[in-house]
Amino acid sequence: MADSLVERRSIDVVPDDERHGTAFSQFTLWLGANLQITAVVTGALAVVFGGDVVWSMVGLLLGNLLGGAVMALHSAQGPKLGLPQMIQSRAQFGVRGAVVPLLLVILMYVGFFASGSVLAGQATAQLTHTNDTTGIIVFAVITAVVAAVGYRVIHVLGRTASVICAIAFIYLGIRLLDRVDLSALLNDAHFDLPMFLLAVSLSASWQLAFGPYVADYSRYLPRTTSGRATFWWTLSGTVLGSQWSMTFGVLVAASAGDAFLANQVGYVVGLGGTGLIASFLYFVIALGKLTINVLNTYGGFMSMVTSISGFRGQKTLSPRGRAAYIALIMVAGTVVALLGKDSFLTSFKDFLLFLLTFFTPWSAINLVDYYLISKERYDIPALSDPEGRYGAWRWDALTVYGVGVLTQLPFLATHFYTGPLVEPLGGADISWIVGLVIPAALYWLLARRDTSHIPTDREDSPAERGDSPTVTPASAA
Repeated sequence: MADSLVERRSIDVVPDDERHGTAFSQFTLWLGANLQITAVVTGALAVVFGGDVVWSMVGLLLGNLLGGAVMALHSAQGPKLGLPQMIQSRAQFGVRGAVVPLLLVILMYVGFFASGSVLAGQATAQLTHTNDTTGIIVFAVITAVVAAVGYRVIHVLGRTASVICAIAFIYLGIRLLDRVDLSALLNDAHFDLPMFLLAVSLSASWQLAFGPYVADYSRYLPRTTSGRATFWWTLSGTVLGSQWSMTFGVLVAASAGDAFLANQVGYVVGLGGTGLIASFLYFVIALGKLTINVLNTYGGFMSMVTSISGFRGQKTLSPRGRAAYIALIMVAGTVVALLGKDSFLTSFKDFLLFLLTFFTPWSAINLVDYYLISKERYDIPALSDPEGRYGAWRWDALTVYGVGVLTQLPFLATHFYTGPLVEPLGGADISWIVGLVIPAALYWLLARRDTSHIPTDREDSPAERGDSPTVTPASAA
């Protein structure tokens, strides 16, 4: 049982004889990962910062669909390549050049680990009858243990959370509708473009932030798994879960006001009841956060190994090394959580929007290269060879990435920085749209002129070579 439960793979290719599962597993994982308190808070932010109920919900849905589609396109790469998400970046940025976006991805994982631990720590503290600091530390240790076990237990956790959290959210929704005047909330509709775009940006950034690790959780699916099925099950799970949570957050923030802002976890639990029901809801909050924080920890560990192995030539990782990387992510995230737990709402909103600046160009470059330039064909061994097809540094992609980041700055609106073009747009933040469109167009124009890094159909197939050197889309139709 231990051999089948504890994962042995890290950044290496998953062989065909170790592949298992169906595309539906992506639905339950991402539904469970999104039915949680931080998604509730994300939805609430759309109202907290000035939006109305109706247009906030519409904006959040639009952002979830747009960002979720980008995220699901990354997910569809997993079964075909059998690789973690960020290893694929070496095909665009070079074996060592991929470290540039990777460093920012690691920062993201630490930040999300921290923000999740703040809210989960409050719930854990209530369950263990301790204070928030102890709750955060206990929660962090549990997260690290689950992440260390790996892929199979992560999916089991996702399936469990999808059922338990769905039941809890149905119950909480009923309790909320009993308490508020829904018709009055829905009648208060006044379209405001900046607030609408803020809602779109909040949910789009929520989804886009999954992009750098989503294929980590689809890479064990059989190579014959339909790319379309993987895409649609991922998209439906992540959009349903996030929109459900965020809509609940909008209604809570609009009806509760300061009572919710003062204590998000306490208010949501109080909405459900007291005694055993309250204990159950604290458990649900901790379970939902455990699901997503395990993904953040696991993704952070993968990204750190990918970064370092690009310089060391490392392809595998020992159990001791795996534990050390995971412990490092846990410690860093816990420290940030303890330092920032008293200014959570404002910090989290700025963190989400600022992340978009760095991850939209990466997503644009990765997806254009995979689907339009390379046509889903990568030379797998060359992804570990700085002297190989992809080289150590691909300066064309790195330049496009830098341009993609810089072109967003005039349109960026955060607490600590506001670009000069935000005010003429009425305060709307459209930086993430710029960050997708411009790098996608630039990379497509540059990369199609030099196809030397793209494997040809005449090269040896995986079956002939036996080591999966080139992955083509033919077997995944």
